Amino acid sequence: MSEKRRVVVTGLGVVSPVGNNVDETWNSVKNGKSGLGPITLFDSSNLNVHVAAEVKGFDITNYGIEHKAVRKMARFTQFLLAASTQAVQDSGFSKETIASEKVGVAVGCCLGGMDVNETAFKKYTDPAAGPSRIPPLSMPMLISNEAAANVSIYYGLHSPSWTLNTACASGTDAIGLALDLIRSGRLDMCITGGTEAAITGFSIGGFSALQALSTHYNDTPQKASRPFDKDRDGFVMGEGSAVLMLEELEHAKARGAKIYAEVAGFGSSCDAYHITAPLKDGSGAAMAVTEAIKDAGLNKEDVQYYNAHGTSTHANDVGETNMLKMAFGEHAKKLHISSTKSMTGHLVGAAGAIEALLCVKAVNDNFIPPTINLDNQDIEGGCDLDYTANKGIECEVKVAMSASLGFGGHNGCIIIKKYEA
Repeated sequence: MSEKRRVVVTGLGVVSPVGNNVDETWNSVKNGKSGLGPITLFDSSNLNVHVAAEVKGFDITNYGIEHKAVRKMARFTQFLLAASTQAVQDSGFSKETIASEKVGVAVGCCLGGMDVNETAFKKYTDPAAGPSRIPPLSMPMLISNEAAANVSIYYGLHSPSWTLNTACASGTDAIGLALDLIRSGRLDMCITGGTEAAITGFSIGGFSALQALSTHYNDTPQKASRPFDKDRDGFVMGEGSAVLMLEELEHAKARGAKIYAEVAGFGSSCDAYHITAPLKDGSGAAMAVTEAIKDAGLNKEDVQYYNAHGTSTHANDVGETNMLKMAFGEHAKKLHISSTKSMTGHLVGAAGAIEALLCVKAVNDNFIPPTINLDNQDIEGGCDLDYTANKGIECEVKVAMSASLGFGGHNGCIIIKKYEA
């Protein structure tokens, strides 16, 4: 069997609740800055949830996108295109030069154009409007593939442009897909990551009805996301997009690209258990972690940092802790673990993408970001590992790992490794 083509990260871009570029986002996360606040994107007064992690001060026209094009894009599409333009520029390409490369797009997205869907449905059900008043572009704007499609259209990219939906694991699985596409030789480069914009009345109301969202911290919103804490009561909806430019190593070296890190391994599995709840013993997700370590050609003891799915729900945080114990054995006690969702909220289809990006930065800066709001660790409930409570630490990070665990039992795991020639 031929040796695997090595794949590296040569560009980064992000639009998030804690910053609209990579430096802002990473500095916020390093310093434990929360992006949570009162919901402003719609009137939440008729709901019992009033907290979300919104993107702030975002204007896609700042990225050179014309108003005419913007009118045809849902919010989740705008986020991805903005993050992609950052990553393309960061990798040393322009709109004119990247089109000649063998570069594809692989994006994770779960919920798609919830804002467009809600607006259109209100027209449909309004007796004064009705079906004839549904905006004509509603369907092509709301379907989840349109974000990736718009990136391909904007840059004139004719290689595969795929959208993957594995719920909260979508962003991680998309990066895994991009890794495999480059390893196989189908692509030399891939714009990959995730995007989501689901802070709408129907979306928040739906997850609230499922009793999945935090409701106890409406008056202190920055405290609402508290993974592994005894007083956690649900996740906080976030939004945004994160993009990594993945590139085959020799291709990157030949053009003198700067290299952030290596994407060393990917693993995937399914619990095959329940539509929302994870396996309590973590065995399904442990399969994905073990597969990723094997794919990377590493030992479990080689991993220093694990960016947790860490949603701040009772079911996830205990199940994920059990997963780490199963996958890592005694080494789980030595792992540096943190949930950056405590600051960014849960970006759903983009969660794995932003967390992979933060792993790249952790490897670059030799820094473990904190889990904020971890004031009363739920040791008695089973959350008894080291979650880097409230303050980040400086230490060597050669290998970082991020796992994402989605509704339906979808599990994905990515391994980011410090680049060595």
